[in-house]
Amino acid sequence: MSQSNYLSMATSFRAVLALSCILRIGLILYSEWHDAHSLVKYTDVDYRVFSDATHFLLNPGSGNRAQGPLGTWLNVGDPYTRATYRYTPLLSLLLAPNEWIHPSFGKYIFAGCDILAGVLIHSLLLSLGSQRVSSNPARKTGGPKAETRREDPLEDRRAYSTILAAVHLLSPFVFSISTRGSSESVLLLFVLGTLACALRGRWHAASALLGVAVHWKIYPVIYGVACIAAICQERAHAKGKTSPGAVIAQLWSRQAISFAVISAGTFFALGVAMFAIWGRPFLEETYLYHLHRRDHRHNFAPHFYLIYLTYPDGSGAVEAGAGGSRTWWRALLRSPLAGFVPQMVLAIGAGALLARRREDLVLAWFVQTAVFVIFNKVCTSQYFLWYLLFIPLLVPRLGISARRAVVCATVWAATQALWLSQAYRLEFLGEEVFAELWMCGLVYLLGHAWVLGAIIDVYDVTACKQQ
Repeated sequence: MSQSNYLSMATSFRAVLALSCILRIGLILYSEWHDAHSLVKYTDVDYRVFSDATHFLLNPGSGNRAQGPLGTWLNVGDPYTRATYRYTPLLSLLLAPNEWIHPSFGKYIFAGCDILAGVLIHSLLLSLGSQRVSSNPARKTGGPKAETRREDPLEDRRAYSTILAAVHLLSPFVFSISTRGSSESVLLLFVLGTLACALRGRWHAASALLGVAVHWKIYPVIYGVACIAAICQERAHAKGKTSPGAVIAQLWSRQAISFAVISAGTFFALGVAMFAIWGRPFLEETYLYHLHRRDHRHNFAPHFYLIYLTYPDGSGAVEAGAGGSRTWWRALLRSPLAGFVPQMVLAIGAGALLARRREDLVLAWFVQTAVFVIFNKVCTSQYFLWYLLFIPLLVPRLGISARRAVVCATVWAATQALWLSQAYRLEFLGEEVFAELWMCGLVYLLGHAWVLGAIIDVYDVTACKQQ
């Protein structure tokens, strides 16, 4: 391959990067104008929460001081003074330039994480293999045309990697969320970095990054199961043993134990440091709140309606049955375990069963995340980013026809559109359509679960073996 061709392919991805940067910068600049001239804001309300938390952290005062043992000594404020801030203090520290430079600086950070994630996706596709096997008749005949029409595999891989990376970088779903001020892109960069290290066999780095990701938001803990399963499977197969007992025995191997210890140690070290500075509010708002959270506001998850029906009204009337005693089914519906246990059993089980080798971690993490989101008791649009992140890396391993891909995409989008049609009636028209919205939530759950099953069904194990 000539140097000019290398330059041409490199420039192609640079063009995608340049377009991605210009698009995000333009949207951030537009958001400032839009917010100043419209009642309906472009900026996500969460961004205001982040910015307010940063202001409180950097400006300690009476009634606003970190409550941990080191908080007074460091003389820092408490980000949890801002109501509804339920994130790690590291996020408010990350947005410190909002106070020092410009209020929109955090959006540029989030958009930058989007860009870095796209670069990492492109790098992974190049290094781990992304080209599909083409059925070029000229290659099979071995005739003269085979020589003249032969395609360079590296060039194919570069072009295909650029296209798939562009799926992430130029996705309206991705760039709109980060430029509105959602912090999901920071977490997803940690997750993608963890996956990159795991796929390359750098287990110590992967375990440390996983600990950071779990500290940032708790759900990536499910990926640890898949990583340990992959480690155990590979070690057992290396010894020529494939029985379940031989795989389970590898749980006590040095590599599996070190992965668990490093990831858990990183998570607890960060947690202890945050607790030492910000005290009980950090523990309560960042982690414990999500255990007893009961969100009765409408969201994609059908759980909301049952929670809404059993939500206490302050007088205790909802909690009591006809005879004034609390009924068992209301107690079950109100229990956080009612939705959490099935969700975690499916997510953890998927990781343990699907991670047969390192190369399968892309599928395992995708399925784990999709299951976690689909069956979560609260689900909003930005949660879809958690599993859509893996699509560009998963596509080369899917033996799916164009027709079936269109059907899957249609079902995935149509079930959301159906739900949104009823949510609009409830939210903007004020119509009593709670039951209809709940039924649309059930359709969403079944539709997305069907799409997930279809993707698992077309996963090509041999593609991983060949790479």
